[in-house]
Amino acid sequence: MAHAAFVIHSRPYRETSQLVEVFTRELGRQSLVAKGSRQPRSPLKGLLQPFVPLRLTFAGKGELKNLHHAEATAPAIRLTGTALYSGLYLNELIYYLLEAHTPFDEVFDAYHNTLKKLANGEGIEPCLRHFEFYMLNILGYGVDFTLDALSGEAIRPEGWYRYQPESGFIALERDEPGAYSGRHLHALAELDLTRPEVLVSAKRFSRQALGPYLGGRALRSRALFIKGKRGSRSE
Repeated sequence: MAHAAFVIHSRPYRETSQLVEVFTRELGRQSLVAKGSRQPRSPLKGLLQPFVPLRLTFAGKGELKNLHHAEATAPAIRLTGTALYSGLYLNELIYYLLEAHTPFDEVFDAYHNTLKKLANGEGIEPCLRHFEFYMLNILGYGVDFTLDALSGEAIRPEGWYRYQPESGFIALERDEPGAYSGRHLHALAELDLTRPEVLVSAKRFSRQALGPYLGGRALRSRALFIKGKRGSRSE
């Protein structure tokens, strides 16, 4: 059986092969050996790249399976500049947050749609925040932006709140460093990211909420993004 898939990570293996981490629609994350894929005349050479919609066949009894066939089902989704770093960031979220060998067909579709939005020039920050919030909810890590996690009372627009990891938002007596405006929380509950200041709050919340599940890892995509920005300033 062939499976819709994207490559999310790859590295050389032995002299001519690759170890390829793929995200499939039907079977979730899978680790594959692509034998001979680095040989000059291999039909797989240049195909096993990020952002190429693929159809794959593979088999094997262990954790590491053998790739038998791969073909592109559409042209590569072209990402450049900041959009490219953002796509690589999505790949890292998939790699680190999703359990291997577990189907996440809805996440696959959301991932594919987000890549297309990035390629079409839609706002990068809203695209990433929507995907992050979706991932938190689908994995059971989401929080309620409308209720105080301690008292159960409704979030007051004029109030100030702090985020309690894995619980939610708790009322404060006054504004303080790191606090969230109740108005911003109401906007986040509606995924209304049209105001720049709300986008800033959304990004800060995503970092706080996802951090524990990323195990404190320094994501390579963020480092590349920072390096790219520095490079563009020096030109």
